[in-house]
Order: sequence, then structure tokens, then C-alpha cells
Amino acid sequence: MNVLKLGLPKGSLENATIELFEKGGWVIKPAARNYFPKIDDSELDCSICRPQEMSRYIESGMLDAGITGKDWTLENQSDAIVVAELVYSKVSKKPTRWVIAVAGDSPIKTIEDLKGKKIATELVNVTKRFFKDKNIDVDIEFSWGATEAKVVSGLADAVVEVTETESTIRAHGLRIIHELMESNTQLIANKEAWKDPWKRHKIENIAILLQAALKADRIVGLKMNVEDKDLDKVVAILPSLNAPTIANLYQSDWFSVETVVSQDMVRDLVPRLLEKGAQGIIEYPLNKVI
Repeated sequence: MNVLKLGLPKGSLENATIELFEKGGWVIKPAARNYFPKIDDSELDCSICRPQEMSRYIESGMLDAGITGKDWTLENQSDAIVVAELVYSKVSKKPTRWVIAVAGDSPIKTIEDLKGKKIATELVNVTKRFFKDKNIDVDIEFSWGATEAKVVSGLADAVVEVTETESTIRAHGLRIIHELMESNTQLIANKEAWKDPWKRHKIENIAILLQAALKADRIVGLKMNVEDKDLDKVVAILPSLNAPTIANLYQSDWFSVETVVSQDMVRDLVPRLLEKGAQGIIEYPLNKVI
């Protein structure tokens, strides 16, 4: 039987990735201290590994495909195939940012002021390429973690660190002076696996369903009954992906109207629909929009 070796990210993205796969149609059951979670798909063999290492395992062929960050594929200068961009995170559902930050009271205001200074980061190669392109000579050293504290303790003049909300940056009294890059989650594939028709088809199907699950985030379905005399008034205020679905109710001058809207609109839309004559309004969640 054909099996696709799939890598899932360990760490902050692990739970968000498992939740995304569940919305996509797969149930993944991780076990404590087990790097090989069970999945309800006999065609998938899952492994959990650090996002920083994912592209290396995929390039070597140990994995056929996997979920990792754009930042780490760039850091490793990976030649893996980028199959899909999957913008989600543990907090904000937006791309994360790698920023250059200094102490709040530092005299450093611009990246040019960093000439001759020491910068701590986990994203060493990307940072080196950035400053080389800017022709700014800096001392870059690898940080094993707690990077923000390196500036506070005087071990570095600046840090290059990833952030979603900037809360950790601010908590350490740091000030951002430059945004290095945006990063988002990616589904990447091994080149040889991509050449295999079965594996490519399987990877593409995973990409379709994960993107559909992301598209459905904070989108809901609305269904209601509307009398013929009120139909035009109700339809006039209904947003939809294309157009609302309208069907006659059996032996009646009433219609069933169904549409898809942003969850944020519902609280304002429902009272207006009632005013226009809609009745029996039902709101229901969506797992995927394709």
C-alpha cells in the first residue's frame, strides 16, 4: 500500500496544526513523549519534529512532506517544493514577523547604527544575508533561546526575534527598530516525492483541504425562512460568496434562503434580517470552504 511520510511541527504550532488537520478531515492523536502520533488515514505516516529541522528531513527524503515555517526553509536554504501557504499561528491567524529589537533606552535608532555591534538570534543565516546585502558589518551569534533576555543582560546589543503580538518584546523593555521579514506556515514537499504521481496527488489533496479549512475560519452559514412578499428585501441585505441559495418550501409561498457570511457580521445582520421579515434563522459553523 502507498504511504506518504508526513512531518508535523513540534512546539508552539503543534496544537494549531492538529486542530487544522481535524477541520480538514483528519483526526491526529498525539501521545506523551511519542514523536509518531496516530492518524485516521492508513495512507499517512506522521512524525513530529522541530520546524527548524523539518526542511532538512524533507530534503534528505526521510519525510515526503511536512508543515514548517517559511523562515526555516529560508534559514536552511532549502530547495523543497513549496506546495501551499498556510497562514495560521498559535495566536493571531496572521503571518509572524522577525524583527530587530534593542533595549528601550539604547542609543541605537536604525540598522546602520548596529555597525560593529553584536546581534543574537536563532535565525543566523537569514540575518547574515540581510546585513550583508545592506553592507553593514555586524557580529551575529546563535542564540539557544531566551533571546530577548540577551539584550537585557548585556550579552548582545540587539536581537533578531520572532513575534506575533510584540507582547514578549515589550515585556523585556525592548524597542523594535526594523522588521526583517514576515513568515507564515508552509506545506513543503520533497522533490522526488513530488515527481511520484501518487504522492503528489496525496500532497495536493492535503493542501486543498487544509486551505479550505483555513478559508472557513470565522465564516458561518445562515439559513432562514422568508415569505414571498419579503424575499427581495431580505436578499438585498444578504452578503454571500457568490449569491444566496433560494428554494421554495413545499406547497407554500415561503422560501428557504441560505448564505455564507463572516462570523463578525452576524450580530448586526440577524436583527436587520428579522426587521425585513426573515424567520426561523439558523446559524451553523463551517469546517471547510472550497
